Amino acid sequence: MRTILVTGGCGFIGSNFIRHILQATDWRVVNVDSLTYAGTTTSLKGVEESSRYAFVRGDITDGALVSQAVGAYDADTIVHFASESHVDNSIENPAVFVRTNVLGTYALLEVARRHNIRFHNVSTDEVFGSLRNDDPPFTETHNYAPHSPYSATKAAADHLVNAYYHTYGLKTTVSNCSNNYGPFQFPEKLIPLFVTNLMLGKKVGVYGDGKNVRDWLHVDDHCRALRLILEDGRIGETYCVGGSAQRSNLEVTRAILAEMGMGDDMIQFVKDRPGHDFRYAISHAKIAAELGWQPTVSFEEGIHQTVAWYRNNEWWWRPLRKH
Repeated sequence: MRTILVTGGCGFIGSNFIRHILQATDWRVVNVDSLTYAGTTTSLKGVEESSRYAFVRGDITDGALVSQAVGAYDADTIVHFASESHVDNSIENPAVFVRTNVLGTYALLEVARRHNIRFHNVSTDEVFGSLRNDDPPFTETHNYAPHSPYSATKAAADHLVNAYYHTYGLKTTVSNCSNNYGPFQFPEKLIPLFVTNLMLGKKVGVYGDGKNVRDWLHVDDHCRALRLILEDGRIGETYCVGGSAQRSNLEVTRAILAEMGMGDDMIQFVKDRPGHDFRYAISHAKIAAELGWQPTVSFEEGIHQTVAWYRNNEWWWRPLRKH
């Protein structure tokens, strides 16, 4: 039976991935999480009861702790989600991002090398920089051109992973995904922030003119892609995972408003963030050709499901809101 060690499994994508793995496979899961502000055990309510799940509280920069967990549970794979991921926070405090995203990844790679186990790094399309309206989507061969402290640290992590493959022969894979959304997403991110703001009777703040474009990927589709990469992905390769759902921030906002029966009077345009990338779009042609993956949740259905989830799960998000 396969045993994977998941870092950051109490966060948004990590918790959804753990649920997916326990439902779709017979694998065992060891979750290592330091429970920073964006990670909460409530995201795995019910999962703790599974005999195939174990939780270890600890920091990914603590190589001795992670190594002990790998040995104790006989893990054969590290799936690395744990990261600082909010661009605004990276602008305010880049040092935290360097520590977690760069030094944390390095510490985990050393553990994987010591135990000679598989390593998968979950990364972002933001490492490729920004696109213009008429540019083709990012692919695995695009040059890296990060523009924020967040994306720069994720790019550094990707480079470290690939260096460990080429230098030490470590069994690695990398995936770069587009913007995720869905249940259990911390309410600082655009979609859950806007949904919960509106539920609280507050207006939503749209950066600049709202024309910045992102490609949206439902977290369920992302988790399925990650499982396929772990099962059949080629060692040493990178796979781009996109949702084929490019929308401007204003279009996303209006889709949420429409779903909640509200109008543009709830929009408040605010000063744009520094270095705000204009457009991200990512091709999933490679993972489709090699592993047969395609996104299955349309943006419209995904927004409908996500708004309904936040409406029905105030117990989860209300304690996490600062105000």
